[in-house]
Amino acid sequence: MAPDRIPPARTAPTPRARAHRVRIPRPRASARALAPLPGPTAAAAPGRRWLQALALVVVTLLGAWLGLLVVGTVKVPVGPMDTRMALTPSASGGTRVDVSPLGALSLDSHRAPVRLDVDVDRLDPVRAQALVAHPERLSGLQDEVARDVRHGAVELGVRSCVAVVTGAAALGLLVYRRPRPALLASGLALALLAASGGTAWATWNPKSVLEPRFSGLLSSAPAVVGDARSIVTEFDVYSRELARLVTNVTKLYDVTSTLPVYQPDPSTVRVLHVSDIHLNPAAWPIVASLVEQYDIDVIIDSGDTMDHGSAAENAFLDPVADLGAPYVWVRGNHDSATTQKYLGDTKRFKNVRVLDEGRVVTVAGLRVAGTGDPQYTPDRTAERGGRAAEKAAGIKLAYEIRQQDEPVDIAVAHDPNAARETDGAVPLALAGHLHHREQEILPGGTRLRIEGSTGGSGLRAVEGEHPDPVQTSVLYLDKDTHRLQAWDEITLGGLGLSSAEVSRHIAGENQPGASPGPTGSGAAGPPAHR
Repeated sequence: MAPDRIPPARTAPTPRARAHRVRIPRPRASARALAPLPGPTAAAAPGRRWLQALALVVVTLLGAWLGLLVVGTVKVPVGPMDTRMALTPSASGGTRVDVSPLGALSLDSHRAPVRLDVDVDRLDPVRAQALVAHPERLSGLQDEVARDVRHGAVELGVRSCVAVVTGAAALGLLVYRRPRPALLASGLALALLAASGGTAWATWNPKSVLEPRFSGLLSSAPAVVGDARSIVTEFDVYSRELARLVTNVTKLYDVTSTLPVYQPDPSTVRVLHVSDIHLNPAAWPIVASLVEQYDIDVIIDSGDTMDHGSAAENAFLDPVADLGAPYVWVRGNHDSATTQKYLGDTKRFKNVRVLDEGRVVTVAGLRVAGTGDPQYTPDRTAERGGRAAEKAAGIKLAYEIRQQDEPVDIAVAHDPNAARETDGAVPLALAGHLHHREQEILPGGTRLRIEGSTGGSGLRAVEGEHPDPVQTSVLYLDKDTHRLQAWDEITLGGLGLSSAEVSRHIAGENQPGASPGPTGSGAAGPPAHR
């Protein structure tokens, strides 16, 4: 018989086994446990807020610009023309009038981050014919145009507000997909537009129309219009003459000599200032055309007509005899004594007056004194005197001017360092040498005008990557007082470039509302010579 089985004794569970069967409750999360820990994450929150604000500004600006681009243009009839007006973001502001295909007219009308663009679409034949049929309406054309522009500006302002608000809100919704950021963007856009409008209003310059910058075929506008005095006192004539430009659709470089002929005011003397031609044969046709177009009374050349001053270059000067106006010339540092002797031959050049050592000539009613450059730099065997030599030449020129029984109106030297020494002896001094324009009122009251290169720095311009522009200026002097009234700065594209710009400037004392005399920043110098 098998032995009985004895069941195993029950033993108490060990602590480890008991632990496996005990459920430990999971603690619930508390607000304190969810709070962010102090450290870099919390410190970076202000930085994130700045980034979010910057992103909102970017969205606002981009949306406002897109709104202006899409729906911010208004069509406005201005006189006999149909125009389109629009506001464009700009760093410098101002107004640009585009008369395609003639060119553009730029005005420094205001300083604000928006520019007013006016595109002249077409000349309405019905309204134009009405003006032709009733020429008496021309007397009120200026008021009509001003009224049309005001109405257009109001409509443009309202449409621009709607455009920037709509554009900023639409882009804000697209980016954030929430209404609150979109509303913030639209409000910010409206505030920016209002601030820009306020800045434009505060900086509005109504005199900017007196000093426009012309480009393209409109560069002939100052020649067509007349002298500065007519612009100031007969603005209605100025407006009508500008309107006539739309009939002249030609290419400037191809038919330069057939541009509208300037009708000179008999009360002005017109001086063409050229300098630093540097043996560029293209300069002579340009000078001849300007002499005819502006009815120039005298040409003043402040030197460096040649490049090396050799006798072989003398034939380059032959066209001077046929320019159609007296030609006053001083020697530059690239013009030799051989050059001066050739140009001073009165049998060959009956219209040329060579000035040196303070010589004074009277031409077109003006008394002009000048001196040649004391240095001839192509001759490397000669020691250069530098600025000291130029100043000494200028001192001698000023001395000779002061010894004259009658006042001298203009002093001419090639180097500006020499011309500056005539300060106080003449109202106007002319120079060149720098190959770019500068102007300053010297301490003694003399206005110094430095002309750029009328030859586009000569044939050497092909050596550079960008050709220098061709620069010259027409100076308008009062026939009675011999004081400078205004000047046109003419800039043509350099070699291989077909561009043109004419910028009209009026002496500060001749601006409307300015006090007469040599006071203020625009003063022209000592008391007028009679």
